[in-house]
Amino acid sequence: MSVVTQRPHTDRMIIRNVSWETYERLTEDLKNQSSPRLAYDRGVLEIMSPHFEHEGAKEILAYIVAIALESMEIDFVSAGSTTYKRELLKRGFEPDASFFIKTAKQVRDKKKLDMEVDPPPEVIIEIDVTSDSMDKFSLYAALKVAEVWRDSDAIEIWLLHEGGYVRNSNSLAIPVLNEELLSELMESSLQVERPVWARQTRERIRQLL
Repeated sequence: MSVVTQRPHTDRMIIRNVSWETYERLTEDLKNQSSPRLAYDRGVLEIMSPHFEHEGAKEILAYIVAIALESMEIDFVSAGSTTYKRELLKRGFEPDASFFIKTAKQVRDKKKLDMEVDPPPEVIIEIDVTSDSMDKFSLYAALKVAEVWRDSDAIEIWLLHEGGYVRNSNSLAIPVLNEELLSELMESSLQVERPVWARQTRERIRQLL
């Protein structure tokens, strides 16, 4: 295996020439731990350890999704950082958050997902995309994830289209949400106490509905 030296400002490391068997052993060894998180793309392994700001942003975005879907009275399953992998494709990843919406009933009673037969999550959230991180769009597209939300300098919504992703200002999975609204709610979450912020977020979404 060859290692790309970790940059001083980042909490990510990329290792090349890693076998699928090694990746599977690592995911098994780490399955009951919240950190680090792994992504694997045909021999390239990324190891990422989330930090406080990262986890806070993930929780807020996931909470907004839950508030919106509950306000719309739409069923969903929140699957967090579940490991999604397919040996046939030699690809796997652990998003910051993930949601099953239209397919919620198909996975609700499962204890373990098998991406060879089970549907992929319809929305995943990815926090802190930096220049030294692996480009995971090919991973998400390979497993047919319909919608990817990225939080870097601002919220970006990317939709799967013809095997790749195109940016779109509005979510298709959760139509009441868009990039501008998500960014505003994320910003206000840093300035307002949580109970007040949660109430204001619910009220705003209900008004839009």
